[in-house]
Amino acid sequence: MKLPKTAAAAQLLLAARKSGAPIPSLPEEYMPVDGAEAYEIQEYVAEALGPVGGWKVGAKGPGMPPSCASLPAALMYRSRASLSAHAYGMRGIEAEIAVRLDRDLPPRDEPYSVDEVMASVGSIHPAIEIVTSRFSAQADPLAGLADSLSNGGFVYGEGRSTQLAIDQTTQAVELYFDDRKVAAAVGGNPAGDIWPLLAWLANHVAEWCDGLRAGQIITTGSCTGLLLADPGTRIRAVFPGLGEVELAFDQAAPQT
Repeated sequence: MKLPKTAAAAQLLLAARKSGAPIPSLPEEYMPVDGAEAYEIQEYVAEALGPVGGWKVGAKGPGMPPSCASLPAALMYRSRASLSAHAYGMRGIEAEIAVRLDRDLPPRDEPYSVDEVMASVGSIHPAIEIVTSRFSAQADPLAGLADSLSNGGFVYGEGRSTQLAIDQTTQAVELYFDDRKVAAAVGGNPAGDIWPLLAWLANHVAEWCDGLRAGQIITTGSCTGLLLADPGTRIRAVFPGLGEVELAFDQAAPQT
């Protein structure tokens, strides 16, 4: 049973999403006291946003505790998407590696292993996460977790269905704003190996929800850090050997 403050906090976050006007923070009385409450707020917001199309998962370093958030299907786009600059607030850009599942990973008594999760992947994709906080200032970590880890949108490119056991630690990436290279890295994801993240996610979602589902896309954290894009910018992430993904923001934001 969800706490009353869960619904109140979620309604504030949903209102900020709808208006596009960030709030300073969650009021102290609505602030989650632990990860469990933060995930409950997340779940409430996710239910209001419609079907889940995927998930984001990440960690700040190898072996550090992961965290995750669901991705609304309505905010997931194929490469070369044209998007409203106004709708995506700060327009944070992160180039990421994503996987698409081709089988369900439902709740069960035994935890899923890394090998089992790897075997459930049907394709691997270049991706860009658009980061947009519902807060106007640096958020408390638990408030940030409640706010779906600042997910604003997600764009993915054509993937490959072979050579699925990708080693993120050796994968190169280049990020371009228009034709200007703004970032380049090899193994840039701070979590290192992405596969333990995916196994953690499978077990977390099996415990909290109904488990991961075939067709869902999971993105695994930034390989380039966070960069902010201006209105009118065309953004392209190139993962040699994997593919490219592209999006563009329109030029003008609505007048207030």
